[in-house]
Amino acid sequence: PVSCSLILQTIRPATLAPTHALALPQVSRAGVLLQSRACRWLADWFTTSPRLPFTPRLRTHTSSVLRVNSLFDLRMASAAFAWRLAPHHAPALSTSATRRVQHMSVHRGAPVRCVAAAAVEPSSVSLVLLAGGVGKRMGANMPKQYLPLLGTPIALYSLKKFAQMEEIGEIIVVCDPSYRDIFEGCAVPKPVKFALPGKERQDSVFNGLSAVRDGAALAAIHDSARPLVSLGDSRRCFADAMEHGAAVLAVKCKATVKEANADLSIARTLDRSKLWEMQTPQVIKPELLREGFKLVNEKGLEVTDDVSIVEHLGKRVQITEGSYFNIKVTTPEDMFIAERLLSEQSLAVS
Repeated sequence: PVSCSLILQTIRPATLAPTHALALPQVSRAGVLLQSRACRWLADWFTTSPRLPFTPRLRTHTSSVLRVNSLFDLRMASAAFAWRLAPHHAPALSTSATRRVQHMSVHRGAPVRCVAAAAVEPSSVSLVLLAGGVGKRMGANMPKQYLPLLGTPIALYSLKKFAQMEEIGEIIVVCDPSYRDIFEGCAVPKPVKFALPGKERQDSVFNGLSAVRDGAALAAIHDSARPLVSLGDSRRCFADAMEHGAAVLAVKCKATVKEANADLSIARTLDRSKLWEMQTPQVIKPELLREGFKLVNEKGLEVTDDVSIVEHLGKRVQITEGSYFNIKVTTPEDMFIAERLLSEQSLAVS
């Protein structure tokens, strides 16, 4: 473990002042806890620095260690530390990182990849919004997607966002009938239909697909527990799906992933350069998805995400690189981080 003072001295000794001093709490061997004030100061400093001078490992929770490699990691760490140390009175994070990223342009001389995107016609995409999960890991008295996030149920963020897209022609909400009034009470400029959730995710997707209108060019399946999805990323994913038949938002895996044996001994280390973490939306041409479901049902296969159904057909699935901000809210820590990120987005817009 590295002391907080050593971390600060490694970064920029000349800038240290008494106001930046850290009161060190009891720390474990796995890492250190930084107070939110220092994290905000570090975040401001990193926004004016060309690169990270080191890659510390910071413990943010008893079950997770976050490796700080980017501005997003630092903001995630800041939010997590504030939640850990002062969950009810944590001060707002600085938005300088947000403003800098918004005004950031391609560096002079950097290669730019120009790709002609496949045309996606207006109102040609049917969105299947999955909101039927139970959310056991959240430990709340209701499914996580209906918990209030800055005063609004989590699921409504996705509903409102996608309803703004001209490519979306309809929204099929897959939810328990007892929560239907939450969506019915939210006025959006797109037709909204409902489907019943199934026992497993693939059953819910199938029910949603069955409600997709005839003639839809694409079916976009999205987890309602991802309120921070980018519409720009979604548009690129739509275009990739139109060109290749199926596409999914994903981000490069930052952690080292190992395959384990049944006795929990390590079997091998996977090549991280080839690993991607899947997100949503996952966008598939309806006829291709129906063909995949036919095969999956005939063979009794279980799949954990939607593009896996297409994979079983031996068809191509295109990765559309997304954003690490598109987190899935599954734990109380995720709730707090999502609140902080949404707050920063609102401040940056205003």
